[in-house]
Amino acid sequence: MHQTAAQIREHEDGMSYGDFMRMSKLIYEKCGIKMPDTKKTMLEARLGKRLKEMKMRSFHEYCDYLFSRKGMERELVIMIDLVTTNKTDFFREPSHFDHMLHKILPEWITSRTSVSAKKFKVWSAGCSTGEEPYTLAMVLCEFAAECPGFDYSIMATDISTRVLETAVRGVYEEEKVIPVPLALKKKYLLKSKDKKIGLVRIVPELREKIRFRRLNFMDTDFGISEKFDIIFCRNVVIYFDSNTQERLLNKFYSLMAKDAHLFMGHSETINGLKVPLVMVYPTVYRKK
Repeated sequence: MHQTAAQIREHEDGMSYGDFMRMSKLIYEKCGIKMPDTKKTMLEARLGKRLKEMKMRSFHEYCDYLFSRKGMERELVIMIDLVTTNKTDFFREPSHFDHMLHKILPEWITSRTSVSAKKFKVWSAGCSTGEEPYTLAMVLCEFAAECPGFDYSIMATDISTRVLETAVRGVYEEEKVIPVPLALKKKYLLKSKDKKIGLVRIVPELREKIRFRRLNFMDTDFGISEKFDIIFCRNVVIYFDSNTQERLLNKFYSLMAKDAHLFMGHSETINGLKVPLVMVYPTVYRKK
């Protein structure tokens, strides 16, 4: 069988093509992320530090350990943490939050017989280090201040235990919160007493509104019984193939309340997928 350039181009201490194929297949099976040949260098770079921590001499040794019973129990979650991409910001794609605040929330209020009859439920799916759910909490808290009786809850999930630890702490470098409007910074961010540290923390009353938990989109059962009024899943499904995207979006659909909305990333679409959602705003879809 003819080898590709990627198969031949293996330096002495690098990951063999065979080990790369074993790991890329495992990553796809466990978290739905495709790892084409072009990702081999990236995978080596992300796992290189882990090899040193474990005092392993080669990627082959690491691969053998990963596929052992002990590796599957102890190392798999760590490996997935290292290979998943976690890029996020406060108020990322701000038009989404504007649309939620000025269009979806007022309509939701009007459709209720009583404002306090039901909580507005939001799921930040693929929440990374927490900037998205905390942004949602700020926007919803501001809305609640103008609408007596309104209450909300946020569930935030990610496959990576590492990023969830950061999210739960709610501590960020000052440069990370630059996109947060000044009025909201004063209200929802606590500055460190030592100004040299340059850290801020989300206020307790906002942190208490969010439930963080680990969730793998590839799990058959998410273990969720509640229905959500809004699901934010942005810049996540782009890493999946179309079959995986369709399965996941239909799972989301089953967890959406009547007239609920799904927010996706600016480069994502449901075009060509059999999902009963209709676009109502760029990358915002409503349950049919």
